[in-house]
Amino acid sequence: MAPQRFHEQFDQVQRSMPDVPLAMGPDDSAEFMYEKGVVLARDGEEARVVEDTVRAHFTATPELDQDQVRRAGPVTNRSGITRIQVADPGQGDRRGDHAVAGALRSLRETEGRAGRRMISRNHVVSIAVNACPGDEPVPATEPPNPAAAEAPYDPDTAVGVLVVDTGLMRDYRSYPLLAHTDGDLQVKECDDDGILQQYVGHGTFIAGLVAAVAPNTNITSRNTLNDAGAILESEFGEKLFEAVDAGGWPDIISLSAGTANGRTDGLLGVDAFMRELRDQGTLLIAAAGNNASATPFWPAAYAALPGYENAVLSVGALRGDGEFGACFSNHGPWVKVYAPGERLTSSLTGFGTPVPYVYQHSTYDACRYGFTYACTCQSPRHTGVLTEERETVTGKPDQVMFEGFAHWSGTSFATPVVAGLVAAHMTAHKETDPRAARQQLLAVNAEFAEVRGAHVPALRPPTWRPVPVAPLAPSA
Repeated sequence: MAPQRFHEQFDQVQRSMPDVPLAMGPDDSAEFMYEKGVVLARDGEEARVVEDTVRAHFTATPELDQDQVRRAGPVTNRSGITRIQVADPGQGDRRGDHAVAGALRSLRETEGRAGRRMISRNHVVSIAVNACPGDEPVPATEPPNPAAAEAPYDPDTAVGVLVVDTGLMRDYRSYPLLAHTDGDLQVKECDDDGILQQYVGHGTFIAGLVAAVAPNTNITSRNTLNDAGAILESEFGEKLFEAVDAGGWPDIISLSAGTANGRTDGLLGVDAFMRELRDQGTLLIAAAGNNASATPFWPAAYAALPGYENAVLSVGALRGDGEFGACFSNHGPWVKVYAPGERLTSSLTGFGTPVPYVYQHSTYDACRYGFTYACTCQSPRHTGVLTEERETVTGKPDQVMFEGFAHWSGTSFATPVVAGLVAAHMTAHKETDPRAARQQLLAVNAEFAEVRGAHVPALRPPTWRPVPVAPLAPSA
């Protein structure tokens, strides 16, 4: 992933969180975003130990200011963590945070004795963590892909699916497949010029995919990720609890967001939620991320942690032909299944008043990852306002009109496809346990795909149509 590309997404998320200074990390490697000047710790006695240890370390380190160390959040909350300020968040730039790095180092010995992590950055959890694949929705006139399955809706047996995303467009009910969908509306669909804001419609698109694959579902879509598809880790766990409190624990949670954190033991901010999830019957189906990386991406990578194997299913994306992994998809043994995720078609805005959309990203002459097919970062429509060198492109950015269907690509969309397949299996086999349905579905599945040279399990809906994959034209 090109670091310049990360800056575009960084700017977008920073604009959506103007009161939260952000940095990129670790150091300047651009693997994730996090809140400057703040760390997380488990509340109660452990937070006191972290605060005291950081303050003592800063006192002994001339370039760090121990007077800045203080609590910056509630002492206790449902998510079980608290924010501790370790520096003035307004100091420095986006290229890392030395005070946060120093705070993390100060706890190494204490964590070693405790045998567990006690401190963490406050990461940004996002549906487009580093702007890869740089793909944006394209208006479509073709019918849904996957097409709507022929299955009746029965309110007494319908599978409950919670979509944690950006919410629903105001006219979503004009799309017949979403007749059994409810939840939160998108907070603000358009900017002051009437232009559809970035990632608006994402949650509606995902709900449409679930409904197409599994018509016998009751879908609830929450706008948890309303800020350009992003939320701070410190708030995310609390919002997940709020989502399940509002309607009870569903059969399935479809989550197309997450973050890397440079570790293999999960996210501190969602630890309490994940432990409660483990003890419930709900199946969390989570996107593996669009970083084209083998680095664990959370919460999806919980699928590889002991005790969570049955509670979490991590999903990577197949390219348009369904035979190979999409260039942008994360991969590795912690990704448990792959599904079509490139150029799927679903409802973006409903079928009311047409809405304009301005493309924000630049196109690329060649695939950034060395793939030889025309991947999602290449499109003649994607003339944007920034080049890869972060220089303004001359001329007016492309603007298109949306009314109804769109093509879109990402692990974001492979995830609800798998959620729909699990739900459809539950209906077809009268299975009331989503975790058992997951195991049964994977056990009887005989399909595979190739991802980075490895043969991996692949789930392809029977109503999904492969999209031709064109080779790249030779460079001039």
